[in-house]
Amino acid sequence: MRTPCLALLLSLILTATASASPAQPSALDVTIGYLGRDYREPLPVSLVEPAVSDEGVQGARLGLSDNAATGRFLNQTYQLQERITPRNGDVAADAKELLKVTKLIVADLEPEDLLRVADLPEARGAIIINARSSDDDLRGKDCRQNVFHVAPSWAMRADALGQYMAWKRWNHWFLLTGDAKADAQYAQSLKRAAKKFGSLIAEERKIAFDPGNRNSETGHQQIQTQIPMRTQSPPQHDIVFVADTDDSFGDYLLWRTSVPKPVAGTQGLVAVAWSPVYEEYGGIQLQTRFRAKSKRAMTERDYLAWLAVRVFGEALTRSGQTDAAGWRTYIMSKPFQVAGFKGQGLSFRPWDRQLRQPIILTGPRTLVSVSPQEGFLHPTYLTDTLGVDEPETECKLRG
Repeated sequence: MRTPCLALLLSLILTATASASPAQPSALDVTIGYLGRDYREPLPVSLVEPAVSDEGVQGARLGLSDNAATGRFLNQTYQLQERITPRNGDVAADAKELLKVTKLIVADLEPEDLLRVADLPEARGAIIINARSSDDDLRGKDCRQNVFHVAPSWAMRADALGQYMAWKRWNHWFLLTGDAKADAQYAQSLKRAAKKFGSLIAEERKIAFDPGNRNSETGHQQIQTQIPMRTQSPPQHDIVFVADTDDSFGDYLLWRTSVPKPVAGTQGLVAVAWSPVYEEYGGIQLQTRFRAKSKRAMTERDYLAWLAVRVFGEALTRSGQTDAAGWRTYIMSKPFQVAGFKGQGLSFRPWDRQLRQPIILTGPRTLVSVSPQEGFLHPTYLTDTLGVDEPETECKLRG
C-alpha cells in the first residue's frame, strides 16, 4: 500500500516543481535594417587620418553583437540587413526592399534622402533612427512621426560649445562660414547659442576656399599665405568659430589666423557625440571592443550607428512587446533608457524624437570637457539645456 502513496506523492512534487519553473520566453527573430548611401565624403587632410570606407556600418555590426549577447538569454536572435545605395542609385527603392522584411531601420542618410524614405507609404509604421544628419529642420519643421534621432542636432553641438565659452568667459566670437548648406545651418545654430548664453558674434565672414594641391611640395606655403589674408583685420574677439562641414579650410585655421586665437566649431575644439579620445564611464571598453572587431578607431558615425542598434535592443528586451508599434510606444515612454557610456541613461525627447545625451568637447588628441556645463540648470533634464527645448520647437509631429 505504501508504494502507490509514494508514487502519488512524487508525482505531485514533480507537477508542483514544473508549475513553479518560469516559462521559456517565446522565440523572437529580429531583423534590423541598415540603410546608407555612397555619398561623396571629404578627403582626409593627411595620411594621419586614413580614408575609411565602412564608417557607420561597423558600429551597427558591433551593436548587433551586443544585442545578440543579451538575446541569447531571452530566446531572441538578431540579424542585420545592410543596403548601401550607390551614388546614383534609388534610395527609396532600396528602402522599400528593406521595409518588406523589417520595420526597424538605422538610417545613415542625408536629410533629403531621409525624408524620402520616411514619407514612403511602406514606412508609415516603421521606426527609423537617424544616425547621421545633424540638420535642425529634421527635428523642427520637417520632423516626422516615424523618425528618431540619435545624432546630435547642430543646435545641441552649438549649445555645448556655447556653454563652455560662457564658463570660460570667451564671449566675443569671430565666425568663419563655408559655402555648404550644412555650414549655413551650423552657423545659424552658433548665432543662436551665442545669444542664448550671453556671447556676441563680433563678425561673420563667408569663405569659399580651395586649398589647391595641398600635397604638393609648396602646398603648405599657399595655405600659409591664404589663411592670414582671409582673417586679417578682425574685430576684437576671444575665439575663432568655424562652420566648415566639408573640411575644406577649417583645419588650416589652427596656427595660421592673422590674430593668434583658439579655434572651435567643426574643427579645433569640436562638439561630438563620440571621439576616439573618449575613455570615461567605461568608454574605453567600447573603444577596445570596436578596435578589436574593426581594426581601426571608432568614429562618431560608428558610435551613432551602434547606439541606434542598441536602442532597438533595449526596446525589444525590456518592453515585452513583439511588434514595431509596441516597441515605438516603449521607446517614447518614461521608463525607456539606453546606456551610451556617458554616465547616465539616454532617452528621447517627446516633442521632436531627439535623443538626450551629454556632448563631448574634444581637441584632436585629448578630451577637453563634457556639456552640459556645471551651473546650467533645467527643471527636468540637464541635457535639455542643449538644443531646442519644448517651448521653442517648431515640430508638429506628423506622418
